Amino acid sequence: MRMPPLLMLVLALGGCVNLAPDYQRPAAPVAEQWPTPTASSSTSAEIGWQSLFVDTRLRDTVALALANNRDLRVAALNVEYQRAQYRIQRAALFPAVSVTADGTRQRSVSNGSNAVSSQYSVGLGVSSYELDLFGRLGNLKDAALEDYLALEQTRRSMRISLVAEVASAWMTLAADQQLLALARETYASQQKTLDLVQQSHALGGESGLSLAQALSTVESARADVANYQSLVEQDRNALELLAGCRVDDTLLPRGARLDAALLVGVPAGLPSSLLQQRPDVLAAEHTLKAANADIGAARAAFFPSVTLTASGGTASSELSGLFAGGSRAWSFAPSINLPIFNAGSNRAALDAAKVSRDIELATYEKTLQTAFSEVADALAVRGHVNERLDAQRSLTSATEKSYDLSLALYKQGSESFLEVLDAQRSLYSAQQTLISLELVEQQNRVTLYKVLGGGWQG
Repeated sequence: MRMPPLLMLVLALGGCVNLAPDYQRPAAPVAEQWPTPTASSSTSAEIGWQSLFVDTRLRDTVALALANNRDLRVAALNVEYQRAQYRIQRAALFPAVSVTADGTRQRSVSNGSNAVSSQYSVGLGVSSYELDLFGRLGNLKDAALEDYLALEQTRRSMRISLVAEVASAWMTLAADQQLLALARETYASQQKTLDLVQQSHALGGESGLSLAQALSTVESARADVANYQSLVEQDRNALELLAGCRVDDTLLPRGARLDAALLVGVPAGLPSSLLQQRPDVLAAEHTLKAANADIGAARAAFFPSVTLTASGGTASSELSGLFAGGSRAWSFAPSINLPIFNAGSNRAALDAAKVSRDIELATYEKTLQTAFSEVADALAVRGHVNERLDAQRSLTSATEKSYDLSLALYKQGSESFLEVLDAQRSLYSAQQTLISLELVEQQNRVTLYKVLGGGWQG
């Protein structure tokens, strides 16, 4: 069966015009340089998360979360769904060809006589195929593709965020375990001190005020132990929620030192060229491209649309004659629709598409600005956290010496017990602050990796 020449010509004309505006990436509305000097490191943010984390337990916990986290699973399924939607929209560009077989046999009465007639046909046909002369279907296909690519980048962004959240939760658990161990150690030490003060008070060597102060310090430390026990349990619950399953005890930090992540450096180059590699920025740009394609589809509604219905095959009044010579049959039924008046519906649809494009443009620019701000904040912390750590380590060392000296002088009778309690409280506070600062430093490493795109080449 040969396709009619007119049908072949019209099919060849499909998709000749694209009315979508030419897309150009908008200028990045961010500063040309970072407000804080960039972090220097031999480790590039291009590395994967497996190389970022040096603690094997943390790596295994992150892998567990990537395999079981339900939010990430939903994001992956949304990508698959949008991929199917794109394939559906792309299929509209091609004619749907189907084989049909019909048979009719009927009895009629005319002038008192009965007549039985039959009609059989077999054909290959195209039904209601729209020629994409002005790019409506092509732009809808492009928009669906950009929506799919945007969801793919959103899934990637969620994956990077999940890696950072799991690492942060794991490190928080490690820090709270250290704080719990410190609180228990301090409680035991202060309990021993209380026992000595009680003995001295019974002999008249200490005042009631000293005894009350020692007792209040012990009870404060006991409250801290209970508080940190609660925090450790909550930290584990939060970690297992992120992981999507129970985290085995062998994967927990168990009071490990907070030295689990490498420090990545900010690559040289303009902030805009770096930030445009982030998956959330790429997702916003794909959404902007989809809105741009929607304008082309809305413009095409102002022009005529041509729809084809055609078929070719054989027809016969006898079933045995279907494929006999001279039984060929075909039909060709093109139709054209020219919009004349629709009460401004097409104009409103075009205006809506343009406004939607402007909204997505503003969203894209805001996403870039947010990304710039996140990197700048992470660099601001990185620029001073090491100095804070050095100062806190020195302070902790000094307060420890002060406590040891006060305790020695107290035992010699040269200093009051209240001064020993003050030194002990200062040491406890300095040790707590040091653990918290070490957590901040490690979490900042993870944050830098996240805000830089988390290995944008991987």
